[in-house]
Amino acid sequence: MNDANRFLDRAVELARQNVEAGGRPFGALVVRDGEVIATAVNEIHLSHDLTDHAKLLAIRAAARDHGPQVLKGSAVYASGHPCPMCLAAMRLAGVNAVTYAYSNQDAAPFGLSTADLYNELKLPFAEQSMEIRHRPLDGSPRPDLYEQWAKAQSDPE
Repeated sequence: MNDANRFLDRAVELARQNVEAGGRPFGALVVRDGEVIATAVNEIHLSHDLTDHAKLLAIRAAARDHGPQVLKGSAVYASGHPCPMCLAAMRLAGVNAVTYAYSNQDAAPFGLSTADLYNELKLPFAEQSMEIRHRPLDGSPRPDLYEQWAKAQSDPE
């Protein structure tokens, strides 16, 4: 069995164990240089935090245990298609590959597909179901927030 299949099998096995524990069918691994550096399962059923997806939790564990730089060039193997939130987190973290076993099409009959969310996110903000608007703070007496951050980054303290 090649590495990709072995890692996918492990992610699916984590998901199966999570189902047996009362959770959702999602498991994930973060792999760096052929080594599993973090694993996680969807924990929404435990935390009631809707962002506790397996892929996000695996990324957080890898960064916490090995430092965020370990994610640059890593790979994520997951039981299911990443939702937009997880995919965005992987991109921001520097993950350069994601492989998943079950597609949104596989998940749709069970109410677990995120395809509709992907489709809505393609629309201009004005056409999405969530109200999204930019409102700059005019006339604030405080320094620009981003300028403040840049200055803090350059200060040696």
